[in-house]
Amino acid sequence: MKQYFIAGTDTEVGKTYVTCQLLQAAQKSSLSAIGYKPIAAGCEQINGEWVNEDALNIQKACSKIRANKAIKITDNNELKSANENNEESGQTLPLHQINPIALKPAIAPHIAALEEGVALTFDEIAKGLDALHAYQPDLLLMEGAGGWRLPLTVGDEYTPTYYLSDVVKTLKMDVILVVGMRLGCLNHALLTAEAIRADGLTIKGWVANDITGNMTRYQENLHSLKAMLPESLLAEIPYQVAPSDEALFAAIKQIS
Repeated sequence: MKQYFIAGTDTEVGKTYVTCQLLQAAQKSSLSAIGYKPIAAGCEQINGEWVNEDALNIQKACSKIRANKAIKITDNNELKSANENNEESGQTLPLHQINPIALKPAIAPHIAALEEGVALTFDEIAKGLDALHAYQPDLLLMEGAGGWRLPLTVGDEYTPTYYLSDVVKTLKMDVILVVGMRLGCLNHALLTAEAIRADGLTIKGWVANDITGNMTRYQENLHSLKAMLPESLLAEIPYQVAPSDEALFAAIKQIS
């Protein structure tokens, strides 16, 4: 199994869209692929469940549960095989497994968590990741929230601030960086990549996502990024146009 953390140069740069495109391309390449968004802020209640739109899109893009990989979660949060009755074969992954920490207000997650009395801890995030490992996908993409230095808890003079990037460091996950192509992206991309490398992690590659459709000197900026970022450009995502299968297949080949 290959797994990667999907990081963004900022919030609203298309991390979820890129994650979904890669998940779907992996399946077209005959790979099973699962997405994981451990923390999401901004939910609405649907049929008694708090639902985040990004998490819902990831759920739709995931592979179905295969018969020989089906599991269920017991009342004690233990993983148990469901193969005997094939009861979950071909089913969509439960949303609460894709997004175990769903915070209601669309604000900074650490502030939303404080308001709701929810702890954003390594153990909770790792437990959710382990549950998805039980399905044994060929590819697992864990999407972040916000930018690289997203705080989970803000400390004081006695307690250090804990970031989502600290979780990624502990898990030793390789990173795919989504660059939102807009004014300022050169600085954002270079500083984010610098921070990821300084944390001792490997950037597997980066994706240029055109999020406005009207960036001045787009090609010149893309050329500059290709010159300044030593990592491979995995794919370009055009504005409001689905990328070609060929481009996505090439990206999947590099990360699988």
